[in-house]
This record gives sequence, structure tokens and C-alpha cells, in this order.
Amino acid sequence: MFKELLEKTFDLGVQLIIALLVLFIGFKIINVIEKKLKKEHKISKLDASVKFFLISLLCISLKVMLFIVAASIVGIPTTSFITILGSAGLAVGLALQGGLSNLAGGVMILIFKPFKVGDFIESGDKMGTVKSITMFYTNLVTVDNKVIHLPNGSLSNNTIINYSANPIRRLDLEFNVSYNSKIDKVKKVINDVFDKSKYILQDNERTIRLLKHADSSLTFVARGWVKTEDYWNALFEIEEEVKEAFDKNNIEIPYPQLDIHQK
Repeated sequence: MFKELLEKTFDLGVQLIIALLVLFIGFKIINVIEKKLKKEHKISKLDASVKFFLISLLCISLKVMLFIVAASIVGIPTTSFITILGSAGLAVGLALQGGLSNLAGGVMILIFKPFKVGDFIESGDKMGTVKSITMFYTNLVTVDNKVIHLPNGSLSNNTIINYSANPIRRLDLEFNVSYNSKIDKVKKVINDVFDKSKYILQDNERTIRLLKHADSSLTFVARGWVKTEDYWNALFEIEEEVKEAFDKNNIEIPYPQLDIHQK
């Protein structure tokens, strides 16, 4: 009995070592396949969103198959293993409803395409450029180079603002000037800045009007159209140029004021 037990233990040990080797080598091969697929020219013709999702799905499927092969090497019957895996999958599925929701959300994003890789989006209080769309998460890179992992489930059910969807955007600016300023003069100064700007699309409609009478100033609104990729450059440059133009034309930008009457 001791000799038989020793032989079985030895055989099981060999099987475990072989199974571990298979897992180790298998994971290495899957990683190589993943890297090759990401560089494959034929696959690169696909939309980047679909590409990352399909590669993620394929790699997870290969890893599941690898575990089944390793289990069969140890001696666990494949049919029994699949049955157990199915039962466990149901239990895990109930426990991990969020994961399944993320998977479904990823599929919905790929089907309806509210955004794609490279778009600048906003959802809730999160904002950034879409770096990749995987099975469960969408990865954003913020303007200060942080990476945000957004669950696909909550993302697909939330409001999404896609700033890159259209080729042009409207630039909305507000300028406060003194009540002593001439309305026509202020409008002309701002309009001249718009005319000279390399970012403002000259053939598109623009609006430069008095918006409201604020407590300490007159508020003018200036609206013009720019290319989406030029939005931030246009915003910063025109803010600076309007300030310089106001100074040259003696148009005052007032501080908050309060008149006090004493009896």
C-alpha cells in the first residue's frame, strides 16, 4: 500500500509539474500572440475600439482553454471540469453581476459607437482621451497624463459628451468691460481680434453682442467656430489678444464695485 501510494504521489507530482509548465509556457505564448496581434497590419485596419476589444476577448478565451488543458493533465476529466466550470460560472456570474454588466456595456459601446479610441470624452466628473476599450473597462488619459479606468457598464448607462465627434466646435467667450465703454467700440475691437485670428473659421457665423448688465460691468459674449483640434489653442490665444486689444483702445476691465449711501 505504501509503495502504491508512493507511486501515485510521484505520478501526481509529475503531472502537477507538467501542468504548471504548460500554464507557464501557455501564458508566455498568449502574451506573444497578444503583442503580435496588436502589431498585425491586417488587424490594424479595424477600428481601434473593435481591435482592442477582440484581442482582449481572444486572450481571455485562450487562458480559459489553457486552464482546462492543465486540469486534464492533472487528471481531472474534461467533461466533469466543464460541468463544474459551468456550475461555478453560474454562481460566479450571480456574484459578479457588475463584471457581466461591464462586458455587456463594452458590447453596447462597440455596437452603437458613442466614441472611439482617440476621442476626447466626458462622463460624469471624468474627462480624457480614450486610450483603449477592453472587455470590461474603457481607459482614459487625462490632460495631465493620468489614466482613468471606467467600467463599461456604468459608462454605457451614463451621459457621454464626445468633444471629438464633430470636426468643428463653437468657441464661447465672455468679456466684462466698464459701464463707461462704448458698445460699438467694444464689439469692433473683439471682432477685429476674431478677424486676425488664425484659428477662427472666417466663413462660419459669429456672434458678438452685449449679453447682460452685470453688477459692476457690461458683459459681452463672443462666439466663433474653430476646428475641434484647435479649440484650446484658440481659447487661450484669443483671451490674451482681447486683453491686449482692450488696453490699446483704453477699454477698462473693471474690478467689482459697490456704492454705499450713508444717511
